[in-house]
Amino acid sequence: MCEARPKVLLAHSYYLAHDAKQWRKMKPYPPLATLLVASVLRERGFDVELFDAMLAGSEAEFVRALDASDAAIVGILEDNFNFLTKMCTTRNREAALAMVAAAHARSRRVAVNGSDATDHASAYLAAGADAVILGEPEVTFAALATAWAADPAAPLDGIAGLALRGTPSNATPLPRKTAVRPFVENLDALPFPAWDLVDVDAYRVAWSRAHGRLSWNVVTTRGCPFHCNWCAKPLYGTRYAQRSPASVARELRLLVDRIRPDHLWFADDIFGLTPRWIESYAEALAKEGVRVPFTMQSRVDLMTPSAVAALARAGAEEVWMGVESGAQKILDAMDKGTRLEQVRLATRLLKAHGIRPAWFLQLGYPGETWEDLVATRALVLEERPADVGVSVSYPLPGTLFYERVKAQLGARTNWSDSDDLAMMFRGTYESTFYRRVRDLLHEEVAAFAGGGNAAAEVGMTFDEAWAELAAREAGFRTERLPERELRLVRA
Repeated sequence: MCEARPKVLLAHSYYLAHDAKQWRKMKPYPPLATLLVASVLRERGFDVELFDAMLAGSEAEFVRALDASDAAIVGILEDNFNFLTKMCTTRNREAALAMVAAAHARSRRVAVNGSDATDHASAYLAAGADAVILGEPEVTFAALATAWAADPAAPLDGIAGLALRGTPSNATPLPRKTAVRPFVENLDALPFPAWDLVDVDAYRVAWSRAHGRLSWNVVTTRGCPFHCNWCAKPLYGTRYAQRSPASVARELRLLVDRIRPDHLWFADDIFGLTPRWIESYAEALAKEGVRVPFTMQSRVDLMTPSAVAALARAGAEEVWMGVESGAQKILDAMDKGTRLEQVRLATRLLKAHGIRPAWFLQLGYPGETWEDLVATRALVLEERPADVGVSVSYPLPGTLFYERVKAQLGARTNWSDSDDLAMMFRGTYESTFYRRVRDLLHEEVAAFAGGGNAAAEVGMTFDEAWAELAAREAGFRTERLPERELRLVRA
């Protein structure tokens, strides 16, 4: 008689239904990082179940899945490739803590992993987690599951990469950390994600109804070697590990055969660091006989003529770049390492190759003035990106920016959801002002992207709105407010 394989229930806590802005956009992706852990566990002989929160209604559905499962081990492992998870919103934290508590109440062994759990390990341990995984989860969670499968009471201090409960005798025990686990350097050695655990049809219906096609997520790298001082990297750091072009092409061949996506989203912070990798990737795709249009993220200084030409051959449809500001002094203050001339060149190169250039813009960085905001608008009008994503500077632990403004932070240090855009520190203006600037930028881009008008003609339709904002901007400056009143308007 065969011995039953140990069972693990994996989950994540990002519910699209909890984020009104993202629900309207309806661009759900399966939990890629969680599915990679599932494949590693399977290689080690575990039977794996998945609760996918993305299209679920609420935490109540997780509780039902928990009650229906006899898995003694639960991993609430966030999709660390999903930028929405990396925002560390309070709503996402509430969901994760509720899920931890539910599993703990049912006497399951619980481990968690994610940016927020890394930053706030004490809160997750207090909610009932037996361990917080620091860094990449694949090897560490597999070691945890192996130990718990053999003995639910197994000591964990010998497993690297964990935060565990502190000594109970301490009044407010800090987590104790085990040895640091080295990064996974050979990404090709990892198995492909366990796509079969996902309800592909549910994703296909959601995407098709909203956009007329199915998009699927893939990742080719880990980490980012650049040093923008506001960018938090609690899990993958500044190292840059990259899969081989052949490995990515093989994954796409399998995806096309099994999932049949119409579009791909490369969730890397930086896709294709060098032109040579992109060129090799285009060649590998050709050998596999695969070509699926894709969207990716990069930097303006990486969009060289050879890189953009290779991206076009590989099927790039849209490239998102961190432009951030139309003021060079703000880019310099951010340690961005880019120049406005590079923004213009990258945008024009992409357009020349039939690729949509899209910009991330960041408002409210310390030192930004009204004139800098006007310069950002001018850059948008002059270069006409296909789309923009607009946010405000958001201080997260582990960054130089956070350390600089930490003394200004109040009790509230995280956004509630992705549409919050509350200023957590004393910026030049109040939150409501930046939200209005965001709305104007979005409306203006949508007008010239959809209407086909010349930039000057589109600008004319918005000049009055910007002039009105200019006339009122002094009334939104935070310098006029004492600290007590400023805390009230941050919401």
